[in-house]
Amino acid sequence: MRTHIVQVNNQAIAVHESEGSGPPIVLVHGNSSSGLTFSRQLFSPLGSDHHLVAIDLPGHGESDRAQEPGTGYSVPGYAKTLVAVCEQLGLNDAVFVGWSLGGHVVLEASALLPRAAGFMIFGTPPIGFPPDMAGAFFPHPAMAAAFKPNLSEAEIEAFVAAFFKPGSPASAEAFKADVRRADGNARLALAASIQSGGYEDELSILAGLTVPLAILHGEQEQLVSGAYLNALVAPTLWRSEVQTVADAGHALHWEQRFKFNALLDVFAHHCQRRAAAARNN
Repeated sequence: MRTHIVQVNNQAIAVHESEGSGPPIVLVHGNSSSGLTFSRQLFSPLGSDHHLVAIDLPGHGESDRAQEPGTGYSVPGYAKTLVAVCEQLGLNDAVFVGWSLGGHVVLEASALLPRAAGFMIFGTPPIGFPPDMAGAFFPHPAMAAAFKPNLSEAEIEAFVAAFFKPGSPASAEAFKADVRRADGNARLALAASIQSGGYEDELSILAGLTVPLAILHGEQEQLVSGAYLNALVAPTLWRSEVQTVADAGHALHWEQRFKFNALLDVFAHHCQRRAAAARNN
């Protein structure tokens, strides 16, 4: 794996790339996390086959903090950063994968990525106007930490524990380190941007997509409602249904990496074959 810096509007954005030279897949992490949450993909046969690219969003991981938190730490702000990085690296025709907040970011960016081969989201309930937060999310106490600027160690522990299935023995130290390192203002600004309707209607985005969309869901998810996901209207939904992954929670790419990597591999090849056929017509 190689980590390097891309300059976007005088801001340093860290990018982690796997050794693979195959068709590109761009990975976008969740709230208070980093691109290295995808280390079990970057350092895997999937990463040797595909060119995986995981970015650190502003204020996360090794990237600079946002110069203007009010806009830089919003879903549209993250989406613009994602698109700018992909333009510099020639990745606009990639498959885009978003976990949790990252899923909202790739949906927001979809209109700016007309050459994208496809999109995959997980741990992400697409929301409209007004957002049905009660329907999309379970009333888990750890959700409050997602929007607080300052977190105690106990709050960090509880927040990260909610990423996994109940009682999971999964190692979470890397996730805790990411939360500690993330700019707390990013959580605060994100809450403010959602409340003001500062995002595109994601239900309309789903309805208008013309490329494949995969939605994955951990069967023992503690934060996102599977019933909400199953009720979505998504004409290009891959395999015509939400892909439920057994024995996994919110961070299913970590808990069930082999299942996740296999699904992503099949989906990416499906998207790339479809894109190639479209170019040849």
